[in-house]
Amino acid sequence: MKIVYVKESGEKAIEQLLTKASFDAVELNPTIREANRKLFGADLTAAEIVDRIVGEVRRDGDAAVMKYTRLIDHADFQPEEFLVSDAEYEEARREADPAVLDSLRRAIENVRRYHEEQKPNSWMTYREQGSILGQSVIPLDRVGIYVPGGTAAYPSSVVMNAVPAMVAGVRELIMMVPPRNGKINPYVLIAAQEIGVSKIYKIGGAQAIAAMAFGTETIPRVDKITGPGNIFVTLAKKAVYGHCDIDMLAGPSEILIVADASADPAYAAADMLSQAEHDMLASSILITDSAALAEQAAVEVEKQLSVLPRQEIARASLDRNGLIVVAEDLMQAIRLANISAPEHMELLTEQPFQLLPYVHNAGAVFLGAYSPEPLGDYFAGPDHILPTGGTARYYSCLNVETFMKRTSIISYTQPALQNVQQDIIRLAETEGLQAHANAIRLRGLK
Repeated sequence: MKIVYVKESGEKAIEQLLTKASFDAVELNPTIREANRKLFGADLTAAEIVDRIVGEVRRDGDAAVMKYTRLIDHADFQPEEFLVSDAEYEEARREADPAVLDSLRRAIENVRRYHEEQKPNSWMTYREQGSILGQSVIPLDRVGIYVPGGTAAYPSSVVMNAVPAMVAGVRELIMMVPPRNGKINPYVLIAAQEIGVSKIYKIGGAQAIAAMAFGTETIPRVDKITGPGNIFVTLAKKAVYGHCDIDMLAGPSEILIVADASADPAYAAADMLSQAEHDMLASSILITDSAALAEQAAVEVEKQLSVLPRQEIARASLDRNGLIVVAEDLMQAIRLANISAPEHMELLTEQPFQLLPYVHNAGAVFLGAYSPEPLGDYFAGPDHILPTGGTARYYSCLNVETFMKRTSIISYTQPALQNVQQDIIRLAETEGLQAHANAIRLRGLK
């Protein structure tokens, strides 16, 4: 792995290395470009492909969804076959390992307990002369969640999308999953069914996002779309935003580890590889004030990588986005980590809680040797759908409030309004809005 020293390269140069390109600036690899050229008859960018698919689904509904499901996912469904059937649920139950289901149920319960503690309440407060102000916190009516299914199956993403939505009180939850060989992973189906997802559709990619945003003859329009996906899914969410809400624009997975000499290099290497195996665009970074740890971790990465089933993907990821930085001290390491604003930040230091107050930009923070990133991916309780690509500077993790909206409540009595009417009239007339002023003035005459 590449090791760079801040002392030699300078802090500005390292900052440049850690500053991520926008998700929509990522270029498609030659293999995907060639496949897309065959599909679309031209060498289109990802954004051009998405615009074409979204436009067709908006115009043609189910016909366009069928077309792109056949072309991209090689599943020749009729509209009545999009929806997962009772028979498919029963088949999933027969195929599933009971031990895996037990673990999945325990994970669901942990995530539910954590998110129940987040749930906000509506409130009202009484002010002068009988006036009342407040806020009503209301769950969304219908939400669509997207669960990836390309290079791997992710029942954990079902849990992290659906549980907070159910805790929030969403009235109807539908789910889109790209089919593999015409089917959906049994654990994905069972997780969704046990949590309470209303309908599951065997549709993926930009066509799934567009179908949820605009609705089709068989797919209901949703108020919000949540969940991660590839570059085409993310660009589609960007394209439909405004027709419905979205959670965030997520990119490839990331981990950044801040470590000192007390860290176990095998732990650091394992945690870097846990993200590198996701996909070729994933990012795995270690920043340490120990040159010895940097060298040891690099050796460990090679050792562990050699036995991984997804070695080819992890190797490509590390070659492209893997990095070990040797900082001059831990505070410099934290400053650099905040510039990266990673999806996952681990603090593998002797006193991790002493550094926590200085962490300003991270989707989730994992403290200590026994809080590895996969603990958060699957089981601890906090959500694993997190901001990526440096967007932790301003995005939050997916949470219960993602699935709720806030409505202001205002109630004044006649004496309360009369007490403030001259201020309101004065401000309205200053802005040249005479009808606003009149609406107040008339009530003062009665």
